[in-house]
Amino acid sequence: MRAYLARMFRYTAWSDQRVLEALRGTPAAHAEALPLLAHVLAAEHVWLARLEKREPRHSVWPALSLGECEALAAENEAGYRTFVGRLSEGPPTGAVRYRTSQGQEFVTPVLDILTQVVTHGPYHRGQIAKVLGRAGGSAVSTEFITFAREAEPHEDRHVEPSPTPDPTAS
Repeated sequence: MRAYLARMFRYTAWSDQRVLEALRGTPAAHAEALPLLAHVLAAEHVWLARLEKREPRHSVWPALSLGECEALAAENEAGYRTFVGRLSEGPPTGAVRYRTSQGQEFVTPVLDILTQVVTHGPYHRGQIAKVLGRAGGSAVSTEFITFAREAEPHEDRHVEPSPTPDPTAS
C-alpha cells in the first residue's frame, strides 16, 4: 500500500509540474488558470497540514503568483513524500480530527484524506487545460496513463504491435 500511495503522490507532483510548465508558457491564461492551480496546491497543503496536526499557512483559495505556486508545489511534493514514507506497509490506519474553513468539525480516516488529495487535482487540472487551450497554449495531458507511460516507463509496459498477417499466405 505504501508503494502504491508513493506512486500516486509522484503522479500528483508530476501533474502539478506539467501544469506549472504549461502556465509558464501561456501568460494569457494566468488570470483564469492561476487561481485554479493555487487552489489545487493550497488544498494539497491544507490536507498535509491536517495530517501533520499543524496549522496551514494558506487558505484553500489563496491568491498566489506563479512563483509562489512553484514553491508550494515543491513543498507539497517533499511533504507528501516524507509523510507517505513514514507509513507502514499495510493500509494507513487512524483518523484525523479537523475543522473546515467553514468551521465544521470532521474526523476522517487517513486513507480517505490521501485519496481526496490524489483525486481532487485532476478535476481542476482539466479546467486549467481548457483555459490553456482557449488562451492559445497547449492543453497539457495530466492523465495518470500519460504519467505511467512517460514519467515511469518500464520495458514490459511497451509492446510492439504484432505483424499483420499476410492474407495471401496459406
